[in-house]
Amino acid sequence: MLRALLLLTAFIPLQAFSAELRLAVASNFLITAEKLASAYEQETGHEVIISSGSTGKLYTQIRAGAPFDLFLAADAERPERLVNEGYALPESRVTYALGQLAIWSRKANFNLEPEALLRQPPKRLALANAATAPYGRAAEQAISYLGLTDLPSTQVRGENISQTYQLVYAGAAEVGFIAYSLYTARPSGSIWQIPTEAYDPIEQQMVVLKRSTNLELAYQWHAWMLSEGRTIIAAEGYALEAPNA
Repeated sequence: MLRALLLLTAFIPLQAFSAELRLAVASNFLITAEKLASAYEQETGHEVIISSGSTGKLYTQIRAGAPFDLFLAADAERPERLVNEGYALPESRVTYALGQLAIWSRKANFNLEPEALLRQPPKRLALANAATAPYGRAAEQAISYLGLTDLPSTQVRGENISQTYQLVYAGAAEVGFIAYSLYTARPSGSIWQIPTEAYDPIEQQMVVLKRSTNLELAYQWHAWMLSEGRTIIAAEGYALEAPNA
């Protein structure tokens, strides 16, 4: 009977043993995470469930007990805090992508270089909330660096970078500071990629959370994302650190 059972289980497909992986993902990385999840699910049979929001809000949810396995943040600060506060495993903290900031408008042939914006300022300029979104903090740094501090445009704020993109897309702002990856996902209108020296590096880090109910699976994703996943990440408009940098 035991021999028959062993023979039977040998023919059960991988999907029968599939598990569930829960990711907390910064909003700028959502589209990329969905593509990664699709490739990972096809390869392993495991289901990936994604919850997305601003890095600051997700950090607060994790500290409040939200049941995630991994946190894919848009900065290095919040993952480091989670490690120091005992919510994440120290050896798992690693940079998975370097975010890139851009100025975007839905209008075609719109000159978005700083000199042109000063000559013809947009009525409304969209930025992410710097308190909760690393891309918002980077946008504020870029405004100062590029000499746009005195731009008379009314600033409208999104809670996260995806909401900021939507403000421009919906016409609530003519121009917005967005993650370059959001443009590469749906290229349209006009884009100007901001020089990286204009803002502190947007070092996006990942951590495995101690609350994870399946640490083995969490680390499997962790390793897969840093190997097979790198090609997808680079294709979505992110820069990558050299391996083991």
